[in-house]
Amino acid sequence: MTTDTHRNPSVDPGSHREIEPRVLYFGTPVALVSTLNEDGTPNLAPISSLWALGMLLVVGLGATGQTARNLEERPEMVVNMPSADLWERVERLAPLTGRDPVPEGKPPGCRFEADKFGAAGLTATGSVLVGPPRVAQCPLQLETKVRHVRADDSGEHVIVEARVVRVHAEKGVIVPGTHHIDPASWNPLIYSFRHYFGLGVERGYSHRSQTPTHGVGGRAPEPSRA
Repeated sequence: MTTDTHRNPSVDPGSHREIEPRVLYFGTPVALVSTLNEDGTPNLAPISSLWALGMLLVVGLGATGQTARNLEERPEMVVNMPSADLWERVERLAPLTGRDPVPEGKPPGCRFEADKFGAAGLTATGSVLVGPPRVAQCPLQLETKVRHVRADDSGEHVIVEARVVRVHAEKGVIVPGTHHIDPASWNPLIYSFRHYFGLGVERGYSHRSQTPTHGVGGRAPEPSRA
């Protein structure tokens, strides 16, 4: 790809300027991470630093939070993926921490809450292969075994690598008769520069897609049986 504006006359060399944003949340999915506290009660925390490589998840967490402490001592978690309509319940969790006293470095107004599920109006339901519970209202729930927890270069965060061992999907987001998530039905909650969004109109699909669609909300014709 060339960056030579002489070869691309439509590029305005003055159209950009240098900035110093405080965060780089370009548009990432929100997840609710459930872990177990030392006394066996569940902790629940919203995160927005998450990506997947196959069945491996990489999660970024604040180093002083209860979630990071729990994972170092009990390396299991459920990564629950809320739909866009759950944003208000997610936001209820934002000023809460499972640490008492509230650790230094937490934003002003942050307070301790033992019952995160209750505070957010969410329901805990049992997992199959791990100890932490799932969030019943989330359409996708990923049970994981944590492989690594390490500090980042700043010391302010930890980076968690976890292997997904079981996926639970609400029937309404599954392509019937398959194990595929229907992208036309799945509407994840997206966090973009500290604002909540859902998905917009479909623009197209990757050549690797196994669920190609034609038009907004349409589905490709079934293969001919002739």
